[in-house]
Amino acid sequence: MPVKVRPERESTVPIPDQSRWPGLEVVPDVPVRAAAARALFRRMVRRLDLRVVFPDGRVWGGGGGGSAVMRIVREHEFFARIGATGKVGFGEAYMVGAWTADDLERVLRAFAARVRTLVPRPLQALRRWYDLRQPAAEDNDHVGARENISRHYDLSNELFELFLDETMTYSSAWFEPGDSFADAQRRKIDGILDLAGVRDGSRVIEIGTGWGSLAIRAAQRGADVTTLTISTEQARLAAERVADAGVADRVHILEQDYRDAQGSYDAVVSVEMIEAVGERWWPEYFRTLDRLTAPGGRVGLQVIVMPHDALMAIRNSYSWVHKYIFPGGLVLSHKVIDEILRKHTSLRVVARRDLGTSYAMTLRQWRERFLARWEDAQRLGFDTIFRRMWEFYFAYFEAGFRVGYLDVSQLALARD
Repeated sequence: MPVKVRPERESTVPIPDQSRWPGLEVVPDVPVRAAAARALFRRMVRRLDLRVVFPDGRVWGGGGGGSAVMRIVREHEFFARIGATGKVGFGEAYMVGAWTADDLERVLRAFAARVRTLVPRPLQALRRWYDLRQPAAEDNDHVGARENISRHYDLSNELFELFLDETMTYSSAWFEPGDSFADAQRRKIDGILDLAGVRDGSRVIEIGTGWGSLAIRAAQRGADVTTLTISTEQARLAAERVADAGVADRVHILEQDYRDAQGSYDAVVSVEMIEAVGERWWPEYFRTLDRLTAPGGRVGLQVIVMPHDALMAIRNSYSWVHKYIFPGGLVLSHKVIDEILRKHTSLRVVARRDLGTSYAMTLRQWRERFLARWEDAQRLGFDTIFRRMWEFYFAYFEAGFRVGYLDVSQLALARD
């Protein structure tokens, strides 16, 4: 029976106001599932470089004195949430303060380092029964894609301005020694444009405008740029930034779905947009790149990837990231990219640059800047649960990149 979240006797930590977050304040209290979650969690952490500390002083985990420390604040609620919704419940428990950490990224890194073996193999075979499934409403057809993008990118331009660097770039930078954050982002942008062969006179189309930095840089190289977005808020601010940069005559911002793009271009560029496309639409995305690329043209992509076996294991799962951060999204593997290109296009990968370490550094910067500006975010109307949610989001992905479970690659595509 569902129960209202309530303070537990062992905790004096206040529970954040959950009235603005429907579903969080009620936990499905199923003792059998909670007990199973407790047993599985205890077994999992035995093998981790981690100390799990309970309010009564008990300590679980395989870590020692220098290991990351995870602190359980409300034990009953913690296991009830995991028992009810698994990985989703683990993240939600952090959002509402049922557990905390001295160093959140280190705790999540301990899990990420063993993520493929955390669940015993016999239970992995049962994944289809205990994993949540992606809601049909989050499919990335024309209507769903616009709704999914709006839920993240239309939150508030002012929110993103709090933690992004001066280039307003929301994707991995490319760090070299001595770089400022903005310098590392500019290097990343130039890297993509170089892979796509963008130069004076190039006809360029960008899929996924962001806040306009790549389009501005391409125009400064002398290119004529068409850039597509389905985020109303991003389009508005991008137009202002393009005008301020003095390149409005060379940059054309269209609020248009990539599937509706027309024309023939010397260079097609897209930075960390395909992760929002969804598996069903991957072939269509790459066919669109092929269709838009003129004879002799090139494609420059930046794409987050994961090991192929890991992708096959989680591809049908509905995770905390889907529910709260990127609905409808899924990262790819290099094998999947190569297979789709071979089956559905005339394009092939002709150059590759991996930047996973830089993404970990980027995410650390975003998290530190976000937390440092939290009072400003509160003035924009964001609450404590939102703060814990985005802190978890940044640390979760940083941990994945630090252990190599995730990577990010810049790719050049061309025809044989």
